[in-house]
Amino acid sequence: MKTTNRRTLLVATALGALLTVAAPGAAYAAPPTADPAAAGSVAAGAAALGRGGADCRPGTLDPNPLRATITGLPSADATSAQVRITTPEGCWTGTSGVRDLRAQAPVPPHARFRVGSATKVFTAALVLQLAAEGRVDLDGPVQGYLPGLLPADYPTVTVRQLLDHTSGIPSPTMPGGIEWQLAHRYDRWTPEQIVRRGLDNDRNFEPGDKQHYTNMGYIVAGLLIEKVTGHSYEAELDRRIARPLGLRDTYAPGDDPRIRGPHAHGYQAVVRGGVTELVDATTWSQTFTPASGNVISSLADLDTFITALFTGRVVPEPQLTEMFTLPRVDDVEGGPARYSAGLTAMPLPNGETLWAKTGSRFGYLAAVASTRDGRFRVEYSITATNAKGEELSATAQAVIGAALGML
Repeated sequence: MKTTNRRTLLVATALGALLTVAAPGAAYAAPPTADPAAAGSVAAGAAALGRGGADCRPGTLDPNPLRATITGLPSADATSAQVRITTPEGCWTGTSGVRDLRAQAPVPPHARFRVGSATKVFTAALVLQLAAEGRVDLDGPVQGYLPGLLPADYPTVTVRQLLDHTSGIPSPTMPGGIEWQLAHRYDRWTPEQIVRRGLDNDRNFEPGDKQHYTNMGYIVAGLLIEKVTGHSYEAELDRRIARPLGLRDTYAPGDDPRIRGPHAHGYQAVVRGGVTELVDATTWSQTFTPASGNVISSLADLDTFITALFTGRVVPEPQLTEMFTLPRVDDVEGGPARYSAGLTAMPLPNGETLWAKTGSRFGYLAAVASTRDGRFRVEYSITATNAKGEELSATAQAVIGAALGML
């Protein structure tokens, strides 16, 4: 049985780690390097909990602590929330708030949302599938797969370094300010344009020397997927992951700025003339984050995907081990690496590691997290009114804290 003190410690430590991911630069408790040998015990644990997705039965699970965190929406920091949690005691899905502020209708069932950087889990899985097929060498140079993308004198970058954020490829510098973002929300970018703009900046480190979390490695990984397969990223995501797993709500939108199908609107708080306005941010081009932050999904689909992924039904061994192995380098912000291929290691004081990925796009916060054996899983989508702000919304903090208290 959990004691109150032990649960409080677990929540505080893991919550701090998750908040750090959402707001880079904060203090972080260093995670241990993942142990690849831990993979062997996974299949039995997760299989016992079913195949995820639509199979969500309450059992003896008490959802009241989690339900309380989303009661009363809309609020100043969020207009709606969807939360799903699975433990050995059962599974619960809850929603709160409104589909849109004008109609005040409730959040529709199986609502889709922008998953933001949780896209990276899908992209990493696609690259690792290609590695399992012998079509991509993780230690092979990116320059060999994508000749001409990087300058001729650029140091060698490996495919693995793209996935674990150790490539050192710089990110582009963009004008700041929400008004600029709103004015350019329908701009269309190509991945090549983003890479070229990034290369205008200096490298912070040589490839493989440090870890720095950015979108850039995954934007390049998306190009690699397209070059190796001869198909678009959108087509490969559908063919290799969405259709085989029956993910009806999961897709990459390409140039389409809309969210197709049922969804809750996302809003961005904007201060104009000293008055805060909520601007509808639902329709927004995601071409600036290809393969790194553009995927749309649902709670059930994310749960199905993470369950299948962790049980080896998406990426086979030994490639799956890459997703649970941290590079042995320091992060540029201090401390050891915390990011694997597609995931983030969240160490708990009891020796367990929660493997998670958060994401944010204007109007939307999302997350997916699971223990390695799949016995504890949580997914959420919160339409936060300042999703790209430095501080994670109070609603998201409360959801994370309550969920971790149920570990």
